[in-house]
Amino acid sequence: MKKFIIKTLGCKTNQIESALIAEIMTNAGYKEVIKTQEADYYILNSCSVTHIADGKNLSYLRRAKRENPNIITILTGCMAQLEKDDIVKKNLADYVIGNHEKNDIVKILEKNQNIAVSDIFEHVFFRYEKIHQIHRTRASVKIQDGCNNRCSYCTIPFARGKNRSNSIENIIEQINLFAQNGYYETVLTGIHIGQWGWDFKEKKSLKNLLEKIEETNINRYRLGSLNPLELNEDFIEFLSESNKFCPHFHLSLQSVCDKTLKSMNRHYSTSQIFELVNLINSKFDKAFIGSDIIMGFPDEAGEDFEITRQNLNKLNLSRIHVFPYSRRKGTIADTMPNQIPETIKKERCKIIQEISDKKYFEFLKANIGSENEVIIEKKRDKKTNLLKGVTKNYINVLINDKDEFKDKLQKVYITGFSQDNTKLLANILCN
Repeated sequence: MKKFIIKTLGCKTNQIESALIAEIMTNAGYKEVIKTQEADYYILNSCSVTHIADGKNLSYLRRAKRENPNIITILTGCMAQLEKDDIVKKNLADYVIGNHEKNDIVKILEKNQNIAVSDIFEHVFFRYEKIHQIHRTRASVKIQDGCNNRCSYCTIPFARGKNRSNSIENIIEQINLFAQNGYYETVLTGIHIGQWGWDFKEKKSLKNLLEKIEETNINRYRLGSLNPLELNEDFIEFLSESNKFCPHFHLSLQSVCDKTLKSMNRHYSTSQIFELVNLINSKFDKAFIGSDIIMGFPDEAGEDFEITRQNLNKLNLSRIHVFPYSRRKGTIADTMPNQIPETIKKERCKIIQEISDKKYFEFLKANIGSENEVIIEKKRDKKTNLLKGVTKNYINVLINDKDEFKDKLQKVYITGFSQDNTKLLANILCN
């Protein structure tokens, strides 16, 4: 029996696709293992959103060969899609498999087809296959792929292609299957989930999909990253009235400076961002609102950074995911003048990270003394050996209780901070 190990980098979409790859291979008679030394195949499902991600991909491939010189390496994912020619030329992987071809991995191996990467823009329909089990407490459902935007810094549309939506029927089937198999929560994932339904003959919106999900047997659902333009008052009102929606928002802001947003080809303003964040906070009690922020975009002058810093201080966010701008070949931003030195990018990231840490501490503090609903995970926390779980509003909690509560949905009372102030402690409320 041939054995394989799979390593996943990047987004939740990659994670769900890796779970599908593992299920396809297992069904075909392959056995999944956790040690490289035991495997015949090393599958790397890669991310390519930054040059750092590319470096990690190559590092993992080299390490696999060091640990097991006889292993066959398979590179799939966004780096395989974008860098096929370079990977083949430099012989960096034994197989290179594109994003559309991931589900054909068994056939590709049987044919000994070392390169299987098609033009991603040729594919106009969503490719759907059911998944039965995911090795996580929360089961993700991929609702769409691709992106129709052309942000000036981003290569993802070239790695993922045009927006392609999974059908309502397929999504509901998958969610009901997860509920039947004992999952309490599903996370709706994709490359740009706010564009779900835009490619249908009769155009649909994400709200149309959620109205159907409300009728399923799943206890609760969570949304992936959203563009601010895709959240209007009607949509927020709908979510606020739901008993199943987890009040957890991740906003793909990227900047809070109008000049920088325009350079990024992001079609909203800082005033719209403030209106949206204020609206969410007015409709939800203690909603988690996270955001992505890029630091050091080309021509981001000191005064532009200062505008972003001041606006982030004012914005009522829960946490900020900040990262330095990364030049990517083939993007407009790569050719822009006034590229910012790496040292300045790092300094700015550090300042914004400090703002994020402060906001997150205050957000956690505001939740102490409240009741919440938690899915207790299957494995205990490694540092404390306490039970762990995630609240509806995306807080990690630690619980001193028995194993019988593992993999169950429980009401808890939040009592205080963990020892390192990054999590909260909670007690289970018995029914």
